[in-house]
Amino acid sequence: MNIAIFVSGSGTNCENIIQYFRGSAAYHMALVVSNRADAQALERAKRLGVPSAVVPKTELNSPEVILPLLRQHQIDFIVLAGFLPLVPDFLIEAYPRRIVNIHPALLPKYGGKGMWGHHVHEAVKAAGETETGITIHYVSPVCDGGEIIAQYSTALTPEDTPDTIAEKVHLLEMKHFPAVLEQLWSSAS
Repeated sequence: MNIAIFVSGSGTNCENIIQYFRGSAAYHMALVVSNRADAQALERAKRLGVPSAVVPKTELNSPEVILPLLRQHQIDFIVLAGFLPLVPDFLIEAYPRRIVNIHPALLPKYGGKGMWGHHVHEAVKAAGETETGITIHYVSPVCDGGEIIAQYSTALTPEDTPDTIAEKVHLLEMKHFPAVLEQLWSSAS
């Protein structure tokens, strides 16, 4: 199975996934795609020997650009790992139940347009939540509205700040995201 990882930022989840599946005969991290040429994830991919491509938002929304790129790399499945643009409907239709996202909160809370990264952690803190976590879900045309695959939570204290919340969520991402992907893919084959 050839996997593409879509990223927008630093790429820690991307690197973690690539490392987790390194040497796997079943799952090949075939391509890293970023909407930003300055994404640190591209450097991580290069260092790990994974081909990458920069696809700005305008090109992402063009079936004539993104679909041939994915076909060229024989992509079977797409993982969003900190990818910020909305995935266009035509791509969701081309990869039904084969695009997965990770969200830094327990959906349906704190999801939707503009709810990513620190924005989520600040909202969780402002609401006085006693727990937060991660949600791994299928991508649908509704932002953060796809079917939930797995959720993992962590306790919060009144002393937690958005930064410490981010650290706790990041630990959950590192621990669980690759393992959930492996379970998902092995049950599908």
